[in-house]
Amino acid sequence: MIPLIWTLSAHTRYYLRRYMPTNRLLDAIRRRRNLRWGIPAMLLAVPYLLIVSICTNALDQGAPGWLHLVVLWSVWNAMKLTIMGPISLVLLVRARIREAGARRRDRTRETPSWTTRQEEPTAYVAAR
Repeated sequence: MIPLIWTLSAHTRYYLRRYMPTNRLLDAIRRRRNLRWGIPAMLLAVPYLLIVSICTNALDQGAPGWLHLVVLWSVWNAMKLTIMGPISLVLLVRARIREAGARRRDRTRETPSWTTRQEEPTAYVAAR
């Protein structure tokens, strides 16, 4: 029974990861060249929150109970998009620090070893 549940959950996760629009968007934002789009992607949470507002108002006026699932889905997607903004900023800062370190290491490897030593000229040493 456990292997069946495990397999079912793995396939469900794969399907949701591959075909749901917000998951695809978040996967695209997590790539290095798209990290800068995390903050603008937070604005996409606004339509989801609008859906939540409309559905909760409809539920208060006696709409069918299945709208609770739509509210849950909308809140979940709004939270995912809202949280991705600060996370993308942290990932972007971390990537830039890593890239700056790599550039610094490349610069020190390219310079010859005799230019990095701080030795005094021999004529100056002899004149002391």
